[in-house]
Amino acid sequence: MPDLISDACVLSNFALPGAMEVLRQLYGGRSFLTDHVYMEILRGIRSGRDDLSQIHDAIADRWLRKTCLQTSGEKENFEKLTESLGLGEASSIAAAQSRGLVFASDDLAARREAERHGIRLTGTLGILMRAVSQTIIDMREADQILKNMIKGGFFSPVKSICELC
Repeated sequence: MPDLISDACVLSNFALPGAMEVLRQLYGGRSFLTDHVYMEILRGIRSGRDDLSQIHDAIADRWLRKTCLQTSGEKENFEKLTESLGLGEASSIAAAQSRGLVFASDDLAARREAERHGIRLTGTLGILMRAVSQTIIDMREADQILKNMIKGGFFSPVKSICELC
């Protein structure tokens, strides 16, 4: 399974209902977020979203790894991408492209930009489906997590993972 780099939205979707364990089991040690995404998460924690501290805990436990843009190519690509995207999405796409990572995002503009760059994609629902297919959780658990994500503000096009099968 390839390494994953996530934007703040996907990480938040799993943190808010307490489902970070799903990400750990699927991508533990092979999951990244950029320093720009981390700053978005910290802003959320400081504004009172205490459940987002699970993301900070995952970094402390070293199964979710913080990274920064490393090469001049990544930095140049990032600068171009910030013309149309937020810093978190732009930095994630820049890193994903140069490092061959899968980009996890539910943001339509970011997904379209990633597709233009030939980057492999997944999102919240794709991760839940993968967790079911790898028997990390069953369909009932996936639907409960999805229900809690929706309660937390996730706009989902489906009410049940079964609708995607």
